[in-house]
Amino acid sequence: MDLRQLEHFVAAADEQHFTRAARKVNIVQSGLSASIRALEQEMGAPLFVRTTRKVELTVAGRVLYEKAQEIIAGIKEARRAVAAINGLERGTLSVGTCGSLHAFFDLPQLLGEFHAQHPSVEIKLCHGTATKLMESVKDGSVDIGFFPLYEKSREIVTIPIASDHLVVVHPMGHPIAGRENVPLESLAEETFVDFQPDKGTRKIVDRAFASTNVSRRSVLEVGDIQVLLDLVAYGFGIALVPKTFACARIAAAKSPKLGVVTLKKPHIAWDLVAACSGRAGAAQTRNPAVAAFTKLVEKIRSDAIAA
Repeated sequence: MDLRQLEHFVAAADEQHFTRAARKVNIVQSGLSASIRALEQEMGAPLFVRTTRKVELTVAGRVLYEKAQEIIAGIKEARRAVAAINGLERGTLSVGTCGSLHAFFDLPQLLGEFHAQHPSVEIKLCHGTATKLMESVKDGSVDIGFFPLYEKSREIVTIPIASDHLVVVHPMGHPIAGRENVPLESLAEETFVDFQPDKGTRKIVDRAFASTNVSRRSVLEVGDIQVLLDLVAYGFGIALVPKTFACARIAAAKSPKLGVVTLKKPHIAWDLVAACSGRAGAAQTRNPAVAAFTKLVEKIRSDAIAA
């Protein structure tokens, strides 16, 4: 049994005439008759009483007619629902982000533009660490995530949002003040204020030290960039942070102040990305809202580069 057979059957029942029913569904009468005969064979019962003037439903035909109408109506509703999703007349978009990314891009503005274009799509926003967001993007529980890329993975596809490098921030009066191009190895004896282990920046820093076989001592681990910078300024230790964060803090001219020195090249890269699942049938192809949002992300990024 297929949908066309049911449509042919319902048309014949409604018209009570095979010729008129065939015209209604736009096939030849012989084709409609053959379709209904095949349906009768599959159902194992005659569905019509045929006369020269008209056809009428049998008892079995009346039972099937009610069910067929329900099936056809359900399929039409399913088609409308899918069309609505594809046309972004409905649907959901789940977005994940790390904290303190406003220094690099305006996520509320981005979400606002998407909502203005597609007001019927429900937006779900969550916050998490880079580690958690990476896993959520991979398993599909988050459609698109914004976080520092601490490792490459075939399970995700990324759109570059911003590129930065890490610098050393230190309290005023620290012996390192005024130096330039400081080797990472020379920081082995320093005391560090660090991000928590599941933060993307922390993973980038850990990997950089591991690559040089240098260990360091962390006295405090925090989850917020402003708290980290305050602790450094109050003399708890030094830290490695993206240059943009350090410059923004200095420009704010808030007390207590801190200093910044650069690391010896090659710099430790810090890249902010928008990430989607890279698996077959991934979110950006399964969910049209993700594809639309991704295009908006790419457009805003292109506009920012052009400016």
